[in-house]
Amino acid sequence: MTRKEHVATNEKVTVWGMGTIRSLRVYWTLEELGIKYDSFPVHPRSGQTYEPEFLKLNPRHKVPVLKHNGMVITESAAIIEYLSEAFALPEGFFAPQSTTDRVRLREWSFFVMSELDAHTLYVIRRHVHLKHLYGEAHTAVCAAEAYFHDQLDAVASSVGRHGPYLLGDQFSTADVLLTSCLDWAAEYGLAVPQPFYDYHLRCVSRPAYLRALKTTFPDSPPPDMTPKMRSGKWDPSTSVYSGTKP
Repeated sequence: MTRKEHVATNEKVTVWGMGTIRSLRVYWTLEELGIKYDSFPVHPRSGQTYEPEFLKLNPRHKVPVLKHNGMVITESAAIIEYLSEAFALPEGFFAPQSTTDRVRLREWSFFVMSELDAHTLYVIRRHVHLKHLYGEAHTAVCAAEAYFHDQLDAVASSVGRHGPYLLGDQFSTADVLLTSCLDWAAEYGLAVPQPFYDYHLRCVSRPAYLRALKTTFPDSPPPDMTPKMRSGKWDPSTSVYSGTKP
């Protein structure tokens, strides 16, 4: 099918979620694409996700959740990919025109979601910031921190090489994913190489990001999401977590 055949109907989008980086991804993409939506400020730690009506949407009791044309999507990366394929894209937003384009976009997206989000940052979240729920795991946290820096150093030379964004001059859903993980890293006090620092400043200055930030954190100012900058390769002696008690 051609891209034109995927353009969505005028049915309004509905989103459930607030207060998390993963919800921010969805609101940011909606704002970038100029899509009208209704939102329900469901917080993941409020008990709302265990209410019967919400569990009908997502039995795994997680946010964000998006509903459109009768379809429910419950993973942030899948949601923003759907939005970018189902709706017309504004000028300057990356739209894959070939298999090569699509692979380049997905390569960055899968890298961010697996190596940065799931394998490192969420490990830290579970066992430091949510240790009352998931327990402490000092060795796993230290390993996650080290691996996060290893992966950033491995791709730092690719950031900004071909333009202001990951895929050149056009902003993409991969940029939403990476920037949100850098937000997350800032919240945890993790410093990033200069290419990522400069890249992050460019992305978070976009008006759509600023609007999404207000929607995601409606009740209080969001945390400081400006990461610290480091020069050269990561030095384990600067670890945020290795000096904490196991």
